[in-house]
Amino acid sequence: MNTISTLKRNYIFDFDSTLTKVEALDVLAEITLVNNPKKEEIINGIVNITNLGIDGEISFPESLERRIQLLDAKKSDLTVLIEELKQKVSLSIERNKEFFENFSDDIYVISAGFKEFIDPIVAAYNIPSERVYANTFEFDENDVIVGFDKDNVLSTHNGKIQCLKNLELEGEIQVIGDGYSDYVTREAGVADKFFAYTENVSRDKTVANADYITPNLDEFLYVNDLPRNISYPKNRIKILLLENVHADAFTKLSADGFSVETVSRSLSEEELIEKIKDVHVLGIRSKTQVTEKVIKAAEKLMVVSAFCIGTKQINLEACKENGIVVFNAPYSNTRSVVELAIGEIIMLMRSVFQRSTELHNGEWNKTAQGSREVRGKKLGIVGYGNIGKQLSILAEALGMDVYYYDVEDKLALGNATKINTLKELLNISDVITLHIDDNAANKNFIGAKEIAEMKDGAHLVNLSRGFVVDIEALVEGLKSGKLSGAAVDVYPEEPRKNGDFYTELKGLNNVILTPHVGGSTEEAQKDIADFVPNKIMSYINSGNTVDAVNFPNIRLPKHKNAHRFLHIHKNVPGVMAEVNKVLAKYELNITGQYLSTDEKVGYVITDVDKEYNQEVIGKLKKVNGTIKFRVLY
Repeated sequence: MNTISTLKRNYIFDFDSTLTKVEALDVLAEITLVNNPKKEEIINGIVNITNLGIDGEISFPESLERRIQLLDAKKSDLTVLIEELKQKVSLSIERNKEFFENFSDDIYVISAGFKEFIDPIVAAYNIPSERVYANTFEFDENDVIVGFDKDNVLSTHNGKIQCLKNLELEGEIQVIGDGYSDYVTREAGVADKFFAYTENVSRDKTVANADYITPNLDEFLYVNDLPRNISYPKNRIKILLLENVHADAFTKLSADGFSVETVSRSLSEEELIEKIKDVHVLGIRSKTQVTEKVIKAAEKLMVVSAFCIGTKQINLEACKENGIVVFNAPYSNTRSVVELAIGEIIMLMRSVFQRSTELHNGEWNKTAQGSREVRGKKLGIVGYGNIGKQLSILAEALGMDVYYYDVEDKLALGNATKINTLKELLNISDVITLHIDDNAANKNFIGAKEIAEMKDGAHLVNLSRGFVVDIEALVEGLKSGKLSGAAVDVYPEEPRKNGDFYTELKGLNNVILTPHVGGSTEEAQKDIADFVPNKIMSYINSGNTVDAVNFPNIRLPKHKNAHRFLHIHKNVPGVMAEVNKVLAKYELNITGQYLSTDEKVGYVITDVDKEYNQEVIGKLKKVNGTIKFRVLY
C-alpha cells in the first residue's frame, strides 16, 4: 500500500487527448463524413483548427465554431461517438480505474469538449455529471448540431481559468492536461501545479510550461504518492541501447512505456562508466565491454542484454554478484550464420573467390582445376549446438556426408554421424567448420597440430570465435598448400568501430574474409530486436529469468491482485530461513512462492495479498546476504 497524503488536493482533468487518446470532435468527423468525397480534406482542416486552438494560436470560440461548421453532425451521431470513445480511453487511465473510484470526491473534469459525450465516458470512472464542466451543443429542429452554448464560460477564451475561479475549491489544485487552456490555469494563479500529460500527444509549448511532465497516469500518481496499479512508472526505467541495435527494439521497449536512449556506436569503458549511472537496462552487441568497473558504477542496473549470441564481452560473474541479470539471443541469428557457412563452403570448394579476384583484375581464367561440387564431400562440424545442427540438415540436403564432434553427448539429426575424437573428424573431413563457444579454454583450439591432422587440401571455415584458431598456424597451413582455402568471419582482436583493420590473412587469394557479419542480416537483427526486448520486459515487468545466461532460471505465473516480492541474495545458509521468518512475523498471506539457486546466488519470489504492513519491505531489504530487492504490482 502507498502512503496517502492528508493534504487536501483537487485533481482537475482535461478530457480530449488526456482521459482519452483522441480529440473527440476529430473522431466525430470520421463518423459524420464517412461518405463525403472530400472527407480527408475536411478532416485535415478540422485537425489543423483543433491544433491551432490547443496551442493558443487562435481563440477557442473561433476554433470551436469553425470545427462545428465542418462537422455536419446530428444528435444520433453522438451515440456512435460515445461507443467509439469508450474504446479509446487512455491506457494508463484505464489501468488505474481504482484511483478514480477511490478519490471521486476530489476529481473534476474541466474540458472545452462537450458534456453530451464526456458524461457517459467518465461515469464509468465514478465521476458524476455535476463534477464535469464542459460545453453543450445546440441543435436545430432536425437534431442537427448547429452550434454551442455561447453563455457557457468554457466556450470563451481562457474559459478554464474562469471556471476554476467560479468553483472556489479549497486546498491544492492540480491540473492535468495536454494543451494551452490547461497550462494557462497555473500561469493565471488559479492552479497550484500543472502536469503536462504526454501519453497520447506531446506539445512543445505545453511541455515547456509544465511543473511536471507525466507520460502516463502512473507517473502522476507516483509523484503525488497516490495508490496506483503499477509499482513503479515505466517511464522512470531508463534503457540504453548501444551499437546500432535494430530500431524495432527501441519501438518495442518504448511502446511498453520505458524511457529508451540509443547510441549508434560502442562506448569505451570510461564513456560507459559515465553514461550508465542512472541506467536500469543496458543493451549492447559484441563490441562494448561490460567490465567489473562498469558494473560497480552502475548503481541502478538490473539487466544487461546482448543483442547477439556471445556474452564474452560481459563480466557475467560480476553481474551475478551484483544481482544483474544477463540475457542474450542464442537462436535469433542461427539461420543467418548457417546460410553464410553454406555459401562459403560452396565458394571455397568451387574456388569462386579466386576466379572473382582474377576477373576483377582483368584476367579470364575459365578452368575446372580446383573447382569441385560439394555433393558427396565430407563436412566435419565442430560444435553441434543450434548452429551446428541446422548446418547439418542443410548440408545433408545438398548431398554432403555430415560428421560432427562435440565435447557433450549430442543426438545426431538426419543421417549425421557422431565422431568421438577431434583428431578422427579432422582426418576424414574435406571441409571443417567451427561452431564452438567462447569458453576461454578454447583458445587456439585449432592450431598447428590440428591443421597437420587435417586432410591435405581441406578447407576451414570459422564463424565462431576469433581466438579459437591460431592465425599464424592457419597462415602457414594455407601458404604451404596443406589447406586449399579458408573462410574467416571472426578474429582474435576486432576493432570497436569501423575503420582500418589488419590480419595476417590479408592478401591470401584462397581466403574469404568477412568482418564478423555471420549473424548480420536484416532478418536476424529484426528477430533479435523482437526476442531480447521480450526477455527484458518479462524480467522487469514480472520477474521472469527464463533464458538468463548467468542467473537461476524461473518461469513465473502472472500475478493478479497480489504484490510480488523479488529477493536476490547470496546463496549462503540461513538467508531463506530469515526471509520466511520476516514474512511470518508480519503475518503476510502468501499466495505463491518460487525459489531457484545456483552456486552463488538465490532468487526467491513471493506473491502476497495486497494488504500488508509496509514495514516488511524494509526488513526484507535488511536480511543479511541481500543483493537486490524490489516489489512488483
